Amino acid sequence: MYTQEKISEVEHSLRDRGVKYCIGAYVDIHGVPKAKVVPLSHLAHMAHGSERYTGYALDGLGQEPNDDEITSVPDLDHIIQLPWEPKVAWMPADNMFQGKPYPLNTRVALKNVLAQAGELGFGLNLGIECEIYLLKQNADGSLSVPDPEDTLVKPCYDVRGFLANFTWLDKVASCINDLGWDLYSFDHEDANGQYEFDFNYADALTMCDRFIFFRYMAKHYAREQGLHATMMPKPFADKTGTGAHFNMSLYDLKSGANAFACSPSEDPRGIGLTETGYHFIGGILKHGRALCAAFAPTVNSYKRLVRRGAMSNFSWAPVFNSYGSNNRTNSVRVPAGGGRCESRNADGAVNPYLAATLALAAGLDGIRNKIDPGKPNEDNLYEMTDAERRDRGIEFLPQTLQEAVAAFAADPLVEATLGKALRDEFIKYKTMEWESYHLSVSKWEIERYSSLF
Repeated sequence: MYTQEKISEVEHSLRDRGVKYCIGAYVDIHGVPKAKVVPLSHLAHMAHGSERYTGYALDGLGQEPNDDEITSVPDLDHIIQLPWEPKVAWMPADNMFQGKPYPLNTRVALKNVLAQAGELGFGLNLGIECEIYLLKQNADGSLSVPDPEDTLVKPCYDVRGFLANFTWLDKVASCINDLGWDLYSFDHEDANGQYEFDFNYADALTMCDRFIFFRYMAKHYAREQGLHATMMPKPFADKTGTGAHFNMSLYDLKSGANAFACSPSEDPRGIGLTETGYHFIGGILKHGRALCAAFAPTVNSYKRLVRRGAMSNFSWAPVFNSYGSNNRTNSVRVPAGGGRCESRNADGAVNPYLAATLALAAGLDGIRNKIDPGKPNEDNLYEMTDAERRDRGIEFLPQTLQEAVAAFAADPLVEATLGKALRDEFIKYKTMEWESYHLSVSKWEIERYSSLF
């Protein structure tokens, strides 16, 4: 809880900036923000847990109708004043239960694992690449590309296709920079109507907060133009899917130094990672199949995780539990220059808090147990035979949500990290999802996923 001095300071600052209302936005199991809105004059009450919620009305918070309510406490150090409605301040929030952090809240779970990393002297830096489709909704409810000339078979980096939607792109980019996130590039991505925004990494909690807000903000600016923005993992069978690649490194809490970084000449494997970095990757691969359920959490996700599918060329999708240097056929990539690893099976439907929690726990397991990930794979794994991959010990990641959830349920690290209650809630809601899905109903996917993500 915050001191009255801190709360008063924030309240006065927000009032001077024209804020009238405050949103304390926590997320459900899917990473979808939920909140009540309070007048600024009641910020102090909200900061002390006045706003109560019926957890049974929300997905994945593990409550029954007879349970006491949960509360929501805003993070006053991560406030965003809505650029399009400056009367409103958005604050990421944690759930509390009977005065204590609520363990089924995924932001709370991330804080818990960050504390474990802190005991080892580490913090987690995270960058999430934001790929997103800009689409229009047709009279029959289907989605299509708004620019009729965005038809190239390989539209990646296409300047004409980029500038055709400049109004929306400029609004999103300006918002990112005005919020101080340091946008360093954005472009037309690999599919028609698809774009990517890359802004600077931050500590893991801050980056997850930003990703949740980005998803909401990009949709808002699309609606202003009568369009539809979605981070749905695979909206079109014959187009590239939507990733949300996690770029991770640990830093020393005392010095701030990158614990993964060394020059390639100092690295016997030649890609610019310390032993700590390799052990972290070793943990990610050891638990890779279980992590896939959190990184790729929908039925639709596994239409993205195919080598080719309905596409005429390779899909870019990371389908193998493997790592390498600047080789995008691995699920874990070490970009040129080293110093970080990129987990590529995360997609746009991810709950970033949950995925970051488990990824960090897996990496710490690798560090504690000095897990060696082996030699980096530099070949095109898509073109290798099954026998060649088996000889290298490379296995497929799960091919369906059912398979991923089974791996999630079987991995002891998951329950040790999340606790049994949160683990079981995730399994319950993912099971409900695939049981309600029918293969022939693509419209169900559009209605379910594109609206949420």
